[in-house]
Amino acid sequence: MTITKDMTIEEVVTQYPETMMVFMRHGLHCVGCHVSAFENIEEGATAHGINVDALVADLNKVVSSRKK
Repeated sequence: MTITKDMTIEEVVTQYPETMMVFMRHGLHCVGCHVSAFENIEEGATAHGINVDALVADLNKVVSSRKK
C-alpha cells in the first residue's frame, strides 16, 4: 500500500508504527494527539510548514523497506 497525503496521520501510524519517527524528523510532533485521527497528512504538514511531498516520500521509503 502506498501512503498518500490524503490519509489520516493516525491511519498511517496505526498501520505502520515505524513511520512515527519520520513524522517526528519532519517536525510533525502531533502524531499522538487527538487531531491526528481527523487530520490528513497534507493538512498536518501545511499547518506546521512542512513540505508534504518530501514527508510522503520519506514515509513511503520506510514502508517499502519494511516489505523487503
